Amino acid sequence: MRNQQQTQGVISIIALFCLVVGWFNLFSPEINNLLSRKIFYVLIGISFFLQAPSLKNRNFVYGMYAAAAVCVLGGLLIPVGSRMESLKTLAVFVGLILTFSGRQGYRQ
Repeated sequence: MRNQQQTQGVISIIALFCLVVGWFNLFSPEINNLLSRKIFYVLIGISFFLQAPSLKNRNFVYGMYAAAAVCVLGGLLIPVGSRMESLKTLAVFVGLILTFSGRQGYRQ
């Protein structure tokens, strides 16, 4: 369990790095779009997949898997600039809401 949380944390940090690179345009426009509009969503989706089994409410687990699937498939299949791009963002928000509402109690 601990190793899975560490893996999820590393993936989340790499995903945030991809998002920040896209915001600040550190590379060419093609690389920025690839990192912030494709790889970011795939990494966040993988992070959601890893987190889903740790949620205590089974309904939240199914929702987290759905959000993860939309993030990964959206990152891979939905073209940049498409109208459906907001679907990926919605999936990230749903995943974040499920993350904060479905966490187990206080851990020491």
